[in-house]
Amino acid sequence: MATEYDLWKIFPRMPKKVTIGDITIRDGFQHCEKFISTQAKIFYGQEMILAGAKEIEVTNLGSAVTTPQFADAEMILTALRSDEFKKRCGKAGINYGEIVMTAVTIRESAVDRAIELKKQGIGPDRILMMVSTDPEHHFANSGTTLSQYWREAEKCIAKARDAGLKMCGTVSTIWGSPISGATKMEDAVEFTKRWFSIGAHDIEHADHDGSANAADVYRYCSMVMDAMPNPEAHLLHLHETKRVASSSILAALMAGFTRFEGTLGGLGGQPANFLDDSPIRGTGDYYYEDPRFVGLICLEDLLVQIDELGIEHGFDVDRVLWLGKKMEKTMGGHLRSEVIYNGRTVKAGHMKFARPGLKKLIEKAGEKPGQNAPAEWPAKAILPKNWGPADPIWKK
Repeated sequence: MATEYDLWKIFPRMPKKVTIGDITIRDGFQHCEKFISTQAKIFYGQEMILAGAKEIEVTNLGSAVTTPQFADAEMILTALRSDEFKKRCGKAGINYGEIVMTAVTIRESAVDRAIELKKQGIGPDRILMMVSTDPEHHFANSGTTLSQYWREAEKCIAKARDAGLKMCGTVSTIWGSPISGATKMEDAVEFTKRWFSIGAHDIEHADHDGSANAADVYRYCSMVMDAMPNPEAHLLHLHETKRVASSSILAALMAGFTRFEGTLGGLGGQPANFLDDSPIRGTGDYYYEDPRFVGLICLEDLLVQIDELGIEHGFDVDRVLWLGKKMEKTMGGHLRSEVIYNGRTVKAGHMKFARPGLKKLIEKAGEKPGQNAPAEWPAKAILPKNWGPADPIWKK
């Protein structure tokens, strides 16, 4: 049987078009131990939209005691909802009405705040609550049992729907927990169904500590698509701790996922428990030893991966790479993107590096342009009966 070389024929669920969300100014900055200025947050939020982001996570509406990085939440939302920014979008040919802005609202008080901001005309379009399949990890994030939280989430979804807000239900620790270790993927599928059963709009499937590998991501995403086969209902959220997340992205594409998200420079991770010169609550002790190797999948590298697979994404890639370089200045050091330095694969090559002597040498040797083997050799190579390791001459 002949081998099939077309990836889309081998994996018929694999999309030709995807949506990549930007969560830099929320999830990316929550990990920072210095306060990122409101001006910088507004700049990156607006510029990512102008670069093509249709889905963007803009802030956390939870308590500023826990996450003071987002004490400026209302200022960020006000700037992103301003008439001035809407005009900029219009001039850039961007349909402002298509942009979905998300705010994290882990507890009911934050949901109530989102609803109030919505009434004021500056609220988010979509809010997010989160459960973990590991009860210990869930308690560390929310301070509740899973049963208590499910009841609260059901109540919050009803409120959100009445207010015209979409609710994203996150399922975390799908591929393992930094507290309790291995988890069952079947539990995460059941949690996804439970979110939909209480009215959630869509689900973020999250690996919050880099536990995932490509084989298990393919298996899990396929399980989800078998059980709930609407790709718009599912979003993949991957953290990067071992430089293997790009293989998991490909696995998820093969399984039929079409929505992904990342951060500029691969920023992000567990909420900081220190800000500027003061310890803060955060979510307690860190789950990691070295913050240099913690973060989300790098948006710049993810975008180039998708772009070079020939999958439509809607971004101005060069503008995003420019923003990635700016982000390194904002953060004061080298981040995790490779492509902002190495760029995209240029199909036309880099002829400025061509050696001038080749053309003359071809002419001197009497060869034809494009000739890549001696003229007296057959046009196509002919394999001998015994070749390579099968050739007796190589036997010991």
